[in-house]
Amino acid sequence: MTTDRALIIIDMQREMQHRIDAGRPHVNPNAPAAVAALTVAFREAALPVIHVRHAEADPASPLHPDAVGYPAMPCAADLPGEPVFVKTTSSAFPGTGLEAYLRERRITDLYVVGAVAGFCVNSTVRSASDLGFAVTVVRDAVIGFDLPSAGLDAQTIFDVTMGLLAADFATLRDSAVVIGTLSSDPVRP
Repeated sequence: MTTDRALIIIDMQREMQHRIDAGRPHVNPNAPAAVAALTVAFREAALPVIHVRHAEADPASPLHPDAVGYPAMPCAADLPGEPVFVKTTSSAFPGTGLEAYLRERRITDLYVVGAVAGFCVNSTVRSASDLGFAVTVVRDAVIGFDLPSAGLDAQTIFDVTMGLLAADFATLRDSAVVIGTLSSDPVRP
């Protein structure tokens, strides 16, 4: 079976939950539940679920592959056979093989969720658009944090990021709309 759509889960790793549990200001506290619901919906529709994880070389980093923050959050755990791409840059495309994977399978429409809105989600969406993919950001399934060093709160960063992405790089949808579309739209052979 071939399809032209896939869910891409960016950096939904335990470090994100650790930040939330530590009280770090953030948007979309229900994002993990939205990611879980989307994952189920894509799987039930026999559409690909693609996982992207961030790895840091520094052993002291919470995103080092041996660190407790590296594994996927439960909402984003991969099933056997689902691809996992490990990135070391902000975008999920450089050095990962993600583009080749998508092109080999003729996947043209990407539904992007995950963390963090102003960084890796932003970079991945822009790269995907520049590569010619049609991108939908499922905004209630994206986590965004504050940036205290710049004096920016989480909501402002999220709103500006989503506004910029919607202006030129992606369509924005909420998870209920995407799930509704999947359940009413049969998989195309």
